Formats: sequence, C-alpha cells, structure tokens
Amino acid sequence: MLQRLALFPTLKSDPELHPFRPALFFSLLNALAWQIAVGTPMILFAGQLGATPFQVGLAYSFIFILSPVQVLSTVLLPRYGFKAVMLGGWNVRTFFLLVPTLLTVLAMRGAAPWMVPVFIGSIFFFCLFRAIGTAAHPAWFFAILPVRARGRFFANDQMVQAVACVGTLLVSAAMFALLPVYTALLGQYLMALVAFTLSYYSLKKLPDAEKPVSISLRTVMRDTPRFLFAPSHFRSYVWMVVLYAIITTPIPPFVAYYLKVGVKLPNEQIILFEILRYLGVMVAAALIRRRIDVTGAKPFFIISCGLYLLVGLYWCLFLRTGLGGIAGVAVIYFVLGMGVATWTVANFNYLPKVVSAQERTLAISIHSAVNLCLGGFSPIIWGFFLKGGDGGAPSMDPGTLLWVFITLAVGSIALSLWAARLTEDKSHPVEPILFGNAILRPFRAATYLINLIEPGSLGPKTSPDKKP
Repeated sequence: MLQRLALFPTLKSDPELHPFRPALFFSLLNALAWQIAVGTPMILFAGQLGATPFQVGLAYSFIFILSPVQVLSTVLLPRYGFKAVMLGGWNVRTFFLLVPTLLTVLAMRGAAPWMVPVFIGSIFFFCLFRAIGTAAHPAWFFAILPVRARGRFFANDQMVQAVACVGTLLVSAAMFALLPVYTALLGQYLMALVAFTLSYYSLKKLPDAEKPVSISLRTVMRDTPRFLFAPSHFRSYVWMVVLYAIITTPIPPFVAYYLKVGVKLPNEQIILFEILRYLGVMVAAALIRRRIDVTGAKPFFIISCGLYLLVGLYWCLFLRTGLGGIAGVAVIYFVLGMGVATWTVANFNYLPKVVSAQERTLAISIHSAVNLCLGGFSPIIWGFFLKGGDGGAPSMDPGTLLWVFITLAVGSIALSLWAARLTEDKSHPVEPILFGNAILRPFRAATYLINLIEPGSLGPKTSPDKKP
C-alpha cells in the first residue's frame, strides 16, 4: 500500500518509471520556486515596495504576454535539441531571481522608489527566459517517457506539485507571521534560489531525445488567420476562451493586492487564503474528472460560470458592505479555486473535440497563445485605472475594483449562454489534454500547450524501457 502511495517510484515499486525520478524531483522543486518567484509572494513583495496596481498587473502579466516568445523559441529545438534549450532557459532565468533577493536585503534599510522598476524588470527577464525554456518542456518529457508510464508519471507529477505548492505557501505564511517582512521575503527567495538550482541539476540527469522537426513559422503565419477567423466550431470556441481569460486573469493579483493595501490584512493571512484556493482546485478536480467523460464538458463550463458569477457578486457586496468579513473571503477563495479547476478540466476535455487530428498540434498552440496573450493584457489595462489616491503609499480605488467584479459577473453570464450553444459529440471519445500541472496552476499551465512540435516527430534517443 505504501509503495502505491509513493510519490517517487523506486526500482521495486515501479521499475518502468523509476529512471524518471529526476523529472519528478524537478517538478517538486520547480513548483516550490515558481510559487515564490511569480506567485502571491511576488505580489505581496511588490506591494510592500510601493508598486502601483498597474505595476502589479504588469508583473503578473509577463508570463502570459510573452507567450509569442515561446512560439518563436520552438524553432531552436531542431537545431539545439530539447535538453539544451530547456536547460539554457532555466539556467538564465535563475540569475534574474538574484535581483529580488538582493532587493530584500537593501529594502531592510528602507524601500526606495527605484526598487519597484528594477523588481518589475527582473520579473520580465525571468519570464522571458522561462518562455524560451518552456518551449522544450512538455514535448521533451513526452518524447522520453515510455508510453505505458506517461499516465502514472503525470499522476505523480500532479501530486508532487500539490505537495510543493501547499507546503511552500504554508512555510511562507509561517515566515511572514514570525519574521519581519523583508527578512521573511529574503528567506523565501533564498529558498527559491536553492530550489531552482537543484531543479536544474535534476533536469541534467534526464536523457535527451532526438531533435524534432517543428512546424515552420511560415506555416503558423499562414494558417493562424484561418483558425481564428474562418467560420468553424474551433473559431467560436477560441473566442469564448479569450473572453474567459480577459475577465478572470486579473482576479488573483488584484484581490491579493487589495487585501494587502486596501483591507491591510497581514501577509500570512493572504497566503492562507491562497492555500484555500488550491484546496478548491483539488476538490473540484477530484469531483469532476471521472464524471466529465459521461456528461461531456458543456455542463461543467456552465457550472464554472455559475461559480465565477458567485465570486463576482460576492466581491461586489464585500466592497460595498464588507459582507462576511474574513470568513466570507476565505469561503470565496475556495469557490474561486473550484471555478478555475472546473473550467480547466472542461477546457482540456473539450478542446481536442473541435480540431482534427491532422491539425491538432498547430490549432492547440494557436488557441493557447491567443487566449494567454489577450488575457494577459487584461491586468495591465485594469491596473492603469485601479490606482487609488495621489499619496505616496500604495493604494487601490475600490470603486474601480468594483467594476472588475461587475465585469466578471456580467461576463460569466455571457459565457454561460455561449457555452450552452456549444455542440459536443460524446459518441466518439477523444483523449483529453491533461498533464501534471494543468489542474493545479491552470493560469500558467496553458503555456505548455504552445508547442509547434508534431507528436509524430518525437523519438527517444535511448530505449524507453531501459534506464537512461
């Protein structure tokens, strides 16, 4: 029984998956580090330095709006191979994590205005080189994993990332509660640096795969307008998901920022709310993943819209009346996590049904890049209007934030009506697009679908049944 529950398979418990233990250690360490580098601690650090809502929205959006870089980076794979591209991107991005680490030390003597743009710039370059490395990530793992072991690997991958995400947030909350704020942030960034370094060496232990043949950028430029604008079920679905991305992407950063600078909750309290959001994700994913094959995706799109409508209405009331207080905010964080997971599982189940097998790679890449990029501009635009008073302290205008949630509520109703009109053929099951981190971090997981590598071009350099 214990062997079945083991997150890291041994030679005895799973000899087929055992050679890929370094990939699972990478997932664990990487999830720990990105939670700090581009998650809620990053938003809290920005607010502590005095960043405006626009600057917070900008930093949060980099991982999305840099998705075209990932498309361009795919052309490096046929020349340099999966391993070299991913190791290069991961190695360089770690250096840019040194900048906020040093800023925590300098800020102990007093935060200065110049620190905010330097911090935002470090996040930009961190996300830039992440985009380059991510171009190789999913295709490389698919190429080296034995076909029979992929399902087990991604199940374990999801579990280790869940442990890392929740564990990191708990440690971060404890640091904020027990230490001065900049000392706590220094400890978190040092932890992230160690994790990123160890994750890099975990990647180095994995075997490379044969260099792939990528879809040419000329083909992408030629076919993208057809996918996005020619009448089809795919076109309708793409623009539905774009609307979803636009109304939902701003919610996590601006809620955390408002709770810090508006409600003035302690950092550890906000971190604990984020843990509740993850618990909502896990509960929803566990409830629907087995049911969706029977019912289809459409009912879950509508359920997700209902959950987002509840989130929007609650925050409208909270901003006006303080409804529910801390307990109400805790519950709505959990509901938000359920809404995110429900939409994500439905999306990854439905998307393969609206593209042909021949065009699946390019169509899914276009779908992901468009909704990420357009959705990523949403926090930037809202952040421009959300700045509060003209004082020196960071602030957020509750009246403008109210419109963010009104937009969420109205958009959720529009999405539910749109989803109700989708056509779905359940008579011919299609394998859903699911991998380890897709449920746990759906706002970023879609970046892994931006891939111009045809599955048929992947081949392991070593026998998949032998230890690399």
